[in-house]
Formats: sequence, C-alpha cells, structure tokens
Amino acid sequence: MIDSFINYLEYEKRSSPHTVTAYRGDLEQATEFVSLSFEIQELEQCSHADLRAWIIDLVEQGLSTTTVNRKLATLKSYFKFLLRSRVIDRDPTYKLKSLKNPKKLPEFVQEMTIESVLEESVYELNFEGQRDRMVMEFLYLTGVRLSELTTLKWEDLNLIEDQVKILGKRNKERIIPLTRMLKQNIILYKKVFEERFSKIEGNAYFIVSNRGEQAYSMMIYRIVRHYLDLFAQNSRRSPHLLRHTFATHLLNKGADLNAVKDLLGHASLAATQVYTHNSMEKLKAVFEQAHPKA
Repeated sequence: MIDSFINYLEYEKRSSPHTVTAYRGDLEQATEFVSLSFEIQELEQCSHADLRAWIIDLVEQGLSTTTVNRKLATLKSYFKFLLRSRVIDRDPTYKLKSLKNPKKLPEFVQEMTIESVLEESVYELNFEGQRDRMVMEFLYLTGVRLSELTTLKWEDLNLIEDQVKILGKRNKERIIPLTRMLKQNIILYKKVFEERFSKIEGNAYFIVSNRGEQAYSMMIYRIVRHYLDLFAQNSRRSPHLLRHTFATHLLNKGADLNAVKDLLGHASLAATQVYTHNSMEKLKAVFEQAHPKA
C-alpha cells in the first residue's frame, strides 16, 4: 500500500519530489522498525502501541523534535489515506500527538559588544561610512524592523520633538523617541547626505544606496553582517538581531513591558514577553553570584 500512497502523492496531490522522497523514506523506516521489533510486515497491521514505540525510539536516538514531528506527520497522512481507501477501519495514529517544540530564546548582542560595534572610529567619515553607522545605530536605538527602516523617509523624522514616526505592520503608526546621541548623529548624517546628493526633499528615503536609491533588504543585511562580524560572536548576525538586542537591553534596565511592546509595534503582549526570558536569565545569574545562600 505504500506504493499506492506514493502514487497518490505524486499524481493526485502533486507533491514535490522532495516531499515524496521524504514520505517514502519515513514509511520504509517505520516498516523496518515494526518488522524487526514486532515481526509485523505491513504498516497497516500496526496498532497504536506499535507506532508509538517507533516514535519513542526516534526520540531516544536523539532526533530533533522537528524531525520526529515530520515523521509522525507522514504516518498520519498515510493512515488517513488507508482509512479513506477502506483498507483499515480505525486510525492507529489518532491519539499520537506531536512533540512540543522547545521555545528558542531570541539571541541578542551583549552591551559591551554593541558599544564596540557603534564606536565612532569604526566607520569612515564619507557618506558610505556614515550611512552604515546610521543603519546600525537606528536599528539598535529604535528597535525598528528591517522593512520599517527601508521605507523610512526624512519627513518621518521630527528633530524638534526628538521623535520618529514609524509605519509598521498593517499600516499601523507608532512614535519612537530619539536619544540625544542618535539625534546628533542624524544631523551629522544629514550633512554628508546633502553633500553627496544635494538638498534633501521631505519625501526622500532616509537610508539610500551609494547611488541615492531606496535601500533594499539585502543591502541592509550586508551592512549589519559586516559590522557585527567585527565584534559579535552570535550565530545569527541580521538586522532582526539588533531589534532583539534593543528589546532585551531595555528590559534588562527595568523598562516596562507594555512600553517595550509599544516601541516594538507588537499587536499583543505575548509577542513581547519572549524577551523577558532573557532578562530573567540575567536576574538568575546576578542572584546566584551575589546571594550568600545561592
């Protein structure tokens, strides 16, 4: 019946060759396991306990949660096919539940490292150098998303009231305050910008390429990766890493969770709460180091 199921995937569901190969491999692996463990020759003869034993064996082998869940999804698809084809009258995978994926804490850059990344001497004094510096500073000091930075225009900046208007997801606007340092560097950046491209019009893009065109995602990625490579040891070095760093550092310094939520432009508090785990880990470390009974 496995061949019939594979034909169904190929010709009726029109699954990709990669998916078909993966499903066949999973089913053959499951068949081999029940054959050796229980002397069962066909998967359709398996009970819930037989299939559960295979899943447990996969976990004990040390396979990742994602891999085990994919193999379980293969089993479920196969037995649904058998049920529809009336080969079986009960689905033994019905009560098999997917494993819970462990939550990954967002990575962030340490404070001392980010200070090195933003050090003035790292950047050249020409337009490209000051533009790159502004990219790094703006992402870290405002926590904006990559897409929000590439669409930002000079008219969105209010240097009199020290704030910037950000157009986020679902066209939702939010206001982010500008630090004194960031404001000063925006003024310096504006000077080299106008020296390169003449006087700025309000609707001009804030971050542009060397030719004055709107910045694009890969350009920002390259800038961020280049400067983080100089100092940071993080496995991922992306614009979003600076957003994670912005949120984590604020919470580490005692910022209100709802305020951080508004600054990030999150729709719900749940999306912001993931950063509290990093803050809690820091608190635990301080507690264990400082408390006499820890």
